[in-house]
Amino acid sequence: MSKLKSGILFLAVVLFANTLSAQSLDDGKKFMYYERFKSAKDVFQKLVTANPNDEEAIYWLGQSEIGLEDVAGAKALYQQKLSTMTNSALLYAGIGHVELLEGKTAEARQHFEMAVSLSKGQSIPVLNAIGFANGNPDSKNGDANYAVEKLKQATQIKKFKDPEVLANLGDAYRKLTDGGNAIQSYNAALAIDPNYARAIYRSGRVYQTQGVGQEPLYMDYYNKAIAKDPKYAPVYNTLYAYYYETNVGKAAEYLEKYLANSDDDPKACSYRASILYAQALFADAVKKADECIAAEGANPYVNLYKIKSFAYNRLKDSVNAKASFEEYFRRQEPNKIEGGDYSAYAALLLKFPGNEAKVAELVEKAVALDTVDANKAAYMKTLAQAYEAQKNPAEAAKWYGRIISVKKNYSNVDLFNAGYNYYSINQYDSANRYFKLYTEKYPADILGYYMLGNAAAAVDSTGAEGLAVPYYTKVVELGEADPTKPNAKTRLMNAYKFFYGYYYNAKKDQATALTYVNKAAELDPADQQVASAKKFIGENDPNAPRKPATTPKTPTPPTTPKKPATGR
Repeated sequence: MSKLKSGILFLAVVLFANTLSAQSLDDGKKFMYYERFKSAKDVFQKLVTANPNDEEAIYWLGQSEIGLEDVAGAKALYQQKLSTMTNSALLYAGIGHVELLEGKTAEARQHFEMAVSLSKGQSIPVLNAIGFANGNPDSKNGDANYAVEKLKQATQIKKFKDPEVLANLGDAYRKLTDGGNAIQSYNAALAIDPNYARAIYRSGRVYQTQGVGQEPLYMDYYNKAIAKDPKYAPVYNTLYAYYYETNVGKAAEYLEKYLANSDDDPKACSYRASILYAQALFADAVKKADECIAAEGANPYVNLYKIKSFAYNRLKDSVNAKASFEEYFRRQEPNKIEGGDYSAYAALLLKFPGNEAKVAELVEKAVALDTVDANKAAYMKTLAQAYEAQKNPAEAAKWYGRIISVKKNYSNVDLFNAGYNYYSINQYDSANRYFKLYTEKYPADILGYYMLGNAAAAVDSTGAEGLAVPYYTKVVELGEADPTKPNAKTRLMNAYKFFYGYYYNAKKDQATALTYVNKAAELDPADQQVASAKKFIGENDPNAPRKPATTPKTPTPPTTPKKPATGR
């Protein structure tokens, strides 16, 4: 064979091998796109076994480990390979990602900068890796501004045409709560690849995080993502989570679609246990979780223990619930424990006397760990409700009050919960603080004035100072304007009773007292207390001697008003 033919054959073999390698790498990255991390790991592991120095395959193998929540495995891989591949910019970006997950932000930044330096700032994969590690909304320790900087730098490199970079840029903007630039970035990704379902789906996530009123928009994006690529599993997972609390049937439907398009791994098994919990099949959820744990051997998916704890708690088996939660904390990596975990465990511990200090510590940890005010408020509410269940209004009041301090748009229910718990233990000054806020924020709502009147009447029990008069006057004004509103009739009646007692006893004004008695009688002709008062006041001159026992007294307002509805 001539040297020329031999060279051509060698070149053909090299090109063929490179083509196979590129296809296999792309296959693995496609699995990563679909978040099928187990399948992706299998592909990348084979590539690294075939070529232990394949920089891209090593990087993506580590990323698949992170996707499988095996940060330790990714760390070991990157450290091992960097010991010989000391100039690999991509692997420095990879180890930086691991360090961010470990909370080592200074070390991570040092390795990111080293990666940029080694690649002279001209490697799209390196800049993309850095941007993803920092800009992913799930990356608690990542610097989203740094991510934007590096990802925008990648878009300026010659011949750039990568929708993944632009989608990651959109994620970074979303993390910065810059919805406008996030949508713009996702649209730019779609301009490169109109079939890039991830960008459509992530656009929906932007609107979903904006809360109430955006459902038509984000649901439209989710449906478009499904229509564009029915195999894109992450959208099914989001819809499963969305319906989990409100429509178990739909949640189960989307879970099946998610599992049908995902790898069969320990996390998938935990979802099956979780949906049983959502369906209120708590014993079945425990059984399924135990089956999943047994199937996985020494290292089962850690969240299974949390599912067991919640299920045992609903079965009123506090002992096993506590044991399962403690096993969860023992096995879970500290950086993966969420604020809600601490909050739920705190509420459970309250069932075991002597843990009050530990409970407060756990809730404080939950609040400190979370950056979302609504979540902080939810943790406090969990504890406040637990104290209410234990008939401990003093502690409930304290935690309900703290909700007001962190929740930007607190509701009438939030204010009532704090105020009423203080009211129930006769701490009227504290109660009034919240009910005055109630009247300021909801001036057309009768309840705030009613509770202020109740508190004032309790303090000024004889009515001599008239402390309750301005508040009950407002109750009468609002109640008479629309007595059909929920609970308005009850509150109006008690205001009338206060006034006929107040005017008859404190002011010695028989005529005005009779006016309010008549109003009360008209509002509820069957009320025997009102009928007796009408007869007495109508027949007796308040200046004449009379038996004290038969004198209508200023009524004590009821102390168990119903909680207000969230919508007025």
